[in-house]
Amino acid sequence: MKTNRIYHYLERMGELLKVSARHAGADHGLQPVHLEVLRYLSVCNRYSDTPMAVTEYLGQTKGTVSQTIKILEKKELVRKEADQNDKRMTHLKVTKQGRDFIDANLPTDMFVTACQNLSETQQAEIDAALDLLLTTMIRSNHMKSFGVCSSCQFNLKRGEGAYFCDLVKAPLTRDDTKLICREHDAGDRDAQGNLRRLK
Repeated sequence: MKTNRIYHYLERMGELLKVSARHAGADHGLQPVHLEVLRYLSVCNRYSDTPMAVTEYLGQTKGTVSQTIKILEKKELVRKEADQNDKRMTHLKVTKQGRDFIDANLPTDMFVTACQNLSETQQAEIDAALDLLLTTMIRSNHMKSFGVCSSCQFNLKRGEGAYFCDLVKAPLTRDDTKLICREHDAGDRDAQGNLRRLK
């Protein structure tokens, strides 16, 4: 079993990522947790951009997430929007200034430099291995996957470039299918990882 070695590698990489995130946010008065929230909001869909979803994804307390959102709002990196159908629900949207910050700082220079020193084949191998480890970790511990929409069993293709979410019964755009969702369900898959659709 390589459990301890794998854990050590991931733990060390996690610490290095936090160090680089701290450097990336320092000039803007942002801590790593602020960048984590901003990054999450930049890649999640409209069903997953609520304060509760942020709390679930990061595993942080409601208080920490609330304070982080206030800071991101104050710096005009995020804005709140009321839900059109349920005024009690608030959505968090990344502003243009927020997206500009992400484009300039995330992934961090440290990480980008490391990846540039890997071949395409090495990057593909690492991508596949980490995807497998993450998926196994989530399934083994019965956790929410927060996966990409296109890999969800509820994502149905309805013609060329047309998609439909069979869970919320709503049409999806091609861009929607590239975002992560708190309701994601990978479903039952065969040995090759291909989805066995619900009947």
